[in-house]
Amino acid sequence: MNLFQHVVPGIEDGSRGGIRGHGIAGHGIAPGPACGKVVLKRFNERAARTCFPCPFRVCGGAAAIPLREPAGQRPGRGSAGEDARRGRLLGDRRRRGGEVKLAPGDLVAIVAPSGPVGAAALRRGVAILKGWGLRVRVAPHVAAVSGYLAGPDAARAADFTEAWTDPRVRGVLCARGGYGTQRMLDLIDWERLRQAGPKVFVGSSDITALHAALAHHLGQVTYFGPMPAGTALSRDRLTADTLHRALFTGLDALRAPAGEALVPGTARGVLHGGTITLLATSLGAPEGAPPAGDRIVFLEDVTEAPYRLDRSLTQLLRAGWFEGVTGIVLGSFVDCGPEEELRAMLTDRLGPLGVPILWGFPAGHGPTQLTLPFGVRAELSTATATLRFFG
Repeated sequence: MNLFQHVVPGIEDGSRGGIRGHGIAGHGIAPGPACGKVVLKRFNERAARTCFPCPFRVCGGAAAIPLREPAGQRPGRGSAGEDARRGRLLGDRRRRGGEVKLAPGDLVAIVAPSGPVGAAALRRGVAILKGWGLRVRVAPHVAAVSGYLAGPDAARAADFTEAWTDPRVRGVLCARGGYGTQRMLDLIDWERLRQAGPKVFVGSSDITALHAALAHHLGQVTYFGPMPAGTALSRDRLTADTLHRALFTGLDALRAPAGEALVPGTARGVLHGGTITLLATSLGAPEGAPPAGDRIVFLEDVTEAPYRLDRSLTQLLRAGWFEGVTGIVLGSFVDCGPEEELRAMLTDRLGPLGVPILWGFPAGHGPTQLTLPFGVRAELSTATATLRFFG
């Protein structure tokens, strides 16, 4: 049975304050007397109560019964049948190049492939997504804690797999980074994901490993961007606006207002990359090899001293990972040592590649986190500090 398919009678709509005492009213999460953990979904004008194990553990209860469509009735908006039907009907119209797009009313699932998630931070992110007209489902183990991980590897992998293969789910968003994504990659049934078809996917930092795996196994376009339980999405208007455009309409270009050319020039290629330390520690794994052909690489990191980044870049260079690179975009390097030392190291290590290098692109871990579409063709201009996308 799908982890998400349960129904419970007699619950209260969280948006009407059914669980204000738990501090998560208004986000469609409410306690239920049968299994105790629920999310409200709407079938047109009527309410159908569906539930799954609540990551916030706001109440207790017994088992639920499986969800069934009412016999003899046409499924309404929000039901499993209708969501699958909408996905088929809108599949072609809501693709932009290789990118899947969202629309108001779509269902997105939040998963936690890496570290534990703060409930308050997640509530803020869920509120933003719901404000965009999306329906939001939080996977069962998002609030689990196993030391520095959000639950056991198998549980995190199951959450991700069930979210991706559920035909009602249009997009999968990672709650936050941390550490642990690489531990679960070999537990994912990639053939099931391939059969389920493409989805919107968002994450950054430790989620770099999932971006690479989705590209390797599925040829999937993904979005390296702010996550629901992060701080940038709720605090920075440009961060939120750019993510919204990326998910709903697509991005034509992004500019770095304070960008500088370490090596001037123009480059074209498929955009990919992510957090340097994750790229380096993925070498030797199936997803560790870069995509073939011309490519523009985005690189960033956080809380890594210059010599440690030097080590990771040297490993990538010696492994031939930069072969085929036509340009490099350097994002944020928060708490990575003195800027002068960092820039000198990056120029020393990457400059001999002889490709354009742009410094200061506002993406990664900084206060502004622009969303980058990985897997699409792009053009980099260091003269205008701009990335243009061609789908």
